[in-house]
Parts: sequence; C-alpha cells; structure tokens
Amino acid sequence: MDLQSLIPFFILAPVIGFLCSLIIPARFETAISHVAFATASLNLAGIVFFLAYRNSLQVPAVNLEEFALYQTDGYAFVLDFYFDRTGAVFLFTGALLTFVITRFSKYYMHREPGYKRFFNTVLFFYSGFNFTILAGNFETLFIGWEILGISSFLLIAFYRDRYLPVRNAVRVFSIYRIGDVGLFLAMWASHHLWHENITFSKLNQSQLVHEHLLAHTETGIFISLMILIPAMAKSAQFPFSSWLPRAMEGPTPSSAIFYGSLSVHVGAFLLIRTFPFWSEQTSVRFLIGFIGLLTAFISFTIARVQSSIKSKIAYSSISQIGLIFIEIAAGWHGLALLHFMGNAFLRTYQLLVSPSLVSYLIRDQFYHFNPHRTSGEERMPVGFGSSLYVLSLREWNLDGIMNRYAFRPFKYLGHELDFLGMRLLLLVVLPLYFLLVLLLLNRSLLPELMAEVIPIAASAAGLLMVLKAFSERRSPFLAWSLVIMNHLWMALSVSFNEHFDADHTVLYLSGVAISGATGYVTLFWIRRKEPDAFNLNAYYGLSYAYPLQAFIFLLSALGVMGFPITSTFIGEDVIFSHVHETQYFLAFAIALGFVLSGIALIRVYARLFLGPHYKTDHPSSLRAS
Repeated sequence: MDLQSLIPFFILAPVIGFLCSLIIPARFETAISHVAFATASLNLAGIVFFLAYRNSLQVPAVNLEEFALYQTDGYAFVLDFYFDRTGAVFLFTGALLTFVITRFSKYYMHREPGYKRFFNTVLFFYSGFNFTILAGNFETLFIGWEILGISSFLLIAFYRDRYLPVRNAVRVFSIYRIGDVGLFLAMWASHHLWHENITFSKLNQSQLVHEHLLAHTETGIFISLMILIPAMAKSAQFPFSSWLPRAMEGPTPSSAIFYGSLSVHVGAFLLIRTFPFWSEQTSVRFLIGFIGLLTAFISFTIARVQSSIKSKIAYSSISQIGLIFIEIAAGWHGLALLHFMGNAFLRTYQLLVSPSLVSYLIRDQFYHFNPHRTSGEERMPVGFGSSLYVLSLREWNLDGIMNRYAFRPFKYLGHELDFLGMRLLLLVVLPLYFLLVLLLLNRSLLPELMAEVIPIAASAAGLLMVLKAFSERRSPFLAWSLVIMNHLWMALSVSFNEHFDADHTVLYLSGVAISGATGYVTLFWIRRKEPDAFNLNAYYGLSYAYPLQAFIFLLSALGVMGFPITSTFIGEDVIFSHVHETQYFLAFAIALGFVLSGIALIRVYARLFLGPHYKTDHPSSLRAS
C-alpha cells in the first residue's frame, strides 16, 4: 500500500461529512449527530491505522507531490501536503478530541434551535484544522487558516439572537484578521526569497535555508517576524490575549474543542512547522521566548482573580501556551508537543465538566466552606501585591491596548473620510478609475515618472476606501461598494506596477464580481422588506426572519473577502506575486486592504442579520449566554 495515498483521506472525510450534514433537515437531530460522530470515528480509526502503519515502516516524513490549481509561465498556485511527527501529534489529538466532542454534544445540544448549525460548523472547523495541520506550503496552510477563522466566528456567534456573543464573535474575527496581515506579507516575501512556492519539507534542508538567509538576512528576519504575528494572534499571546475569554460566549463543547484544545494551539503549530527557517536567527528566538514568558506571567495573574470558571480556564490555557512558545523557541519540540497534548486534553475536560463543577462547588461551599488562612500573595510587599491585584482585575488593560493601537487608528482615519459617500464614489472615484484603466491600455501616453507613482497612489486610494468601509455605520450599500472598489483599485495598482497577462487580473476580480453582484441583490431585497433596519447603527437580527438571505449574504461576503470558495482566493496570491521585493509599502497596503475588507464585510453581515431582532413582537433573549 502506498503510504501517501492515505493522507488526502483525513481531509476528504470531514469535508464529505460536512456536506452530508448540510443536506439533512434540521428536525432530524439523530441523523445529524450520527453523521458527525461517524465522521469523527472514521477519521480517528484511519489516523490510528495510519500512525501504526507509518511506524512499522519507520518513515520519518511524507510529502505528497504538488498539485497545481493554477499555473502560468512565471507563477504556480500549488496544493502540497506534508506529514511528520508534529503533524502526527496534532492530527491524532484533533481526531480524538473531535470524537469526544461530537459524542458529548449529541446530548448536550439536544433540542437547541441551532442543533444542525452547531454540527455543521464543528465539521467545517475540523476540515479546516486537518487542512492546516497537513499543509505542505504556506498557500495550502492559508486555506485551512481561513476556514478556522470563519468557523470561530460562527461558533462564538452561535447564540446569534443575543448581543454579547455576536459582538464578541466580531471582535475575535477582527483580531484574527489583523494577525493575518503578517501571514500575507510572509507569503509575499517568501515568493521573492525562494522564487517558488517553498514547501515545508524543503525548509528542513538546513544547507539550502542557510545559503538563502546568508544572502538575504533582512528578508529572513522580516519573514520570521511576519510569521510570529499570526501565531501570536491565533494562540492569544500578548497583546492579543483578551480575545480568548470573550470567545467563551459560544456553547461549552465548542469552547472546549476550539479555545481550550485545538484552534488556540495552531499558532504554536505554525512556529514548530517553520522552526527550521528561523532557528538560526537568535534575535527572533529570543523574542518568541520573551513573548511566551510575558504572556505566561500576565495570564497567570489574571486567572487567579477570575470569577467566571470559563474565563479562568481560558487564561490558564493562555499561560500554558506561553510556556509552549518558550519550549519551541528553545528547540525542545518533543516537550512542546507533549505539553500541547496535556494542555489540550486537560482544558477540554475542564470545560466539559465546568457547568456541573460550578453547581457542585456551590453546594460544597454552602455546607463545608473553609477559607484558606494564608496565600502566596500575602507574602508579597503590600504595595506590589495590591498593584498586581488591581492590574489583574483590569486584565492588564489588554482590551484597551488593542483598541488604542490596533483598531482606534483605523476607525479615526475612517471617520476622517466621512465625506466619501455614494455620490462622490459614483461621480468622481469611478470615472477616475476608468480614466486610469484607459491610460493602462495606452501606457505609451504616460510619462515614466507618472507610471512609477500610479501604483503607490492607486493602492493608497484603495486603502482609504476600505478604511472608510471599516468605520461605516450608516449605509450597508456604501460599505459594500467601498470594499469592491478597494479590490478594483488594488488590481489597478498592481497592473501599473508590472506587465503581466490580463488573465491574472480577471482571475482575481471574477470572484469579486460574482459575489459582489449577489451581495447587491441581497441588500436590495432586504432594503425592500425591512427599510427600518437598513443601516449599521445597531444589530437587527434579520436572520430570524430571513435565514436563507442571511446565508446567501454570508457566502457573498466570504467570496468578496477572498475566502477559498471563489477564484479571488487564488487571485490574491497571484496579485501579490507582481509586487516587487523592495515595495514594502505597496505590499503592506494590499495586505491591509484584504484584511480590513474582511472585517468590514463581517461587521455588515453581523449588524444586519445577527443579534436580537429589532421588532418588539419577536421574542427577546438574554444579553449574553
């Protein structure tokens, strides 16, 4: 038997299970849970067999041959799958915990209105997790990375008729996307460093990596730092730590599988997978270890003062992941993998039993309360202990740090662009765009200096539009139009930057065009049906009355933002390949535009379709779960 032929099964099985769960009517709870449980069981059995077979052959690593999804003379987007010891540990842990969660959720989620939606999303997440773990290059990994991000949003907002779950879901998705800027830029710089889609198996060739880094030291450090940013965001390391407790608004089983065990460790997995690249960069290793140490200390102090058991577990998990970062930086990968498994199993168990544990402790304290006479904090100097206690109660102002340095600058710039309305967009911006397209078709009319300035100016214009869409709180049409215009201007800037076939631009914009038109139709339909709810000043909960339209609009938003369901996902990578290695501003503007457009579209979707229904004749729910 060919060992490599078994690897695609671990991705196809969850995908097939997810598709089957979609077509089963919501009223058939037993059938839905059986499909999910059978998928998890089949995958777990296959992984156990695969690991036993692999060990009997003593094969250290397996790399599948590359499969090109799109290829031209100077570019290729390839799928590549890679399996080694790290993948084996993460894959087995993920399969076993998914098996447990699907079994547990069959009874825990019984008679929940979103029963089918829960299992759909869990299987969708599991597909993305396996895609990420088995990825053999950055492009393949990014497919799973995107699936993890959107499934996180959907599971946190599971109780979509409540205010706080929806708000926290948007918050978590926003932090994920901010971290994705680093992954976009790392992929871009890697193309120029290696002049190919470098695979993780080639990164293990120390001589090859050493030769490239000697010739491009600054580029190597840049790529390493860009890899660190999404790893920190995904694993809730400082200063991104505050999102993990907010993610506990989802159902307890999803909290266990996502934020206690699997998804929260994906950042650590990314660092282990790319370790051969940055292992010789001492400054990067020191930085990773320092961030892990700082996160472990801060999270430990915050966990000590939490009054909510789920928040306490969340911060305890963050603290342990900080230690895992230290172990990875030190090169102790065996210990890091063992630590990951222990932390994942422990946090899953703690979160699953937390509801009954709280009830038990309340009864136990009522009859047998015996306070501790001394604690470690009492041995500290009074001033230091009090300051530490207050800082921990305020969670070290982590939310304030993120607001001030990550979100508030974008909102401020967006509000400064309030003059950019639909009329200006149609009368000035769109004609100017078509004028530049005409100049693009007749390059000989352009002075050389102007041809060099246009890419920077066009990318800056696109970035300004998406900043306005990010802060827009009035018209969904305007926010939607600005995001689409951002894509148009980014494509134009790259077209002026380098000569290439028009097929690349068509590939990129075709997905935007189809998804954008579908979104416009849905918005027109919603405005005709609910004119009083057609703005972005509040959450209107329209999915309660229009679930099909909500689903169509979500798919449209995902297509416009470049989710891997349209050609735009490949087109984004193609466009990036035409940005030169010295054009850091252009690369940053395009990456930031992609990221902020995703946040803006998800905010439009959340405010129109999620949250408590705005009409008083509909049932209202609790503020939080």
